[in-house]
Amino acid sequence: MDAHTHSHCRFYNLDPEFTMSDLAAFHGHLGPYIVLGYRIGKYVREHFCDDPFRMKAEVYCAGTPPQSCLADGVQLGSGCTLGKRNIEIVVSDTVRCDFIAGNTRVSITPRPFPLPKKDMDYEAAIEAVAEEMYSRPDRDLFDVSFS
Repeated sequence: MDAHTHSHCRFYNLDPEFTMSDLAAFHGHLGPYIVLGYRIGKYVREHFCDDPFRMKAEVYCAGTPPQSCLADGVQLGSGCTLGKRNIEIVVSDTVRCDFIAGNTRVSITPRPFPLPKKDMDYEAAIEAVAEEMYSRPDRDLFDVSFS
């Protein structure tokens, strides 16, 4: 039997379904990068590997907020976590998420999204962008390539 097959456990590998309120409660506010990371993580669980014990996530970004907030969403959506040591932030000039399971890799690159101007109520405007992103189709949020 595989070391990570726990059919007798009620709380093993649950399907991650989080509301916008759940994302904000975890992260401290609702922003576009946590929403984007969450949606990427959910996509990976649905289309690549549904077991977070069998995959690893690499989040390529500036390494600082707001881009690094992508990693919080990836944790919630994919199940790859800091505690399991199967997620890492890789400082990069480009933003993307790579997921590895066995000998297969999927690379997900976010599509550009509009950020509000700093002269408005910025936090409310950022939240509005994030809310809109939460329900957009995957194809509008990111591009996917398997290798």
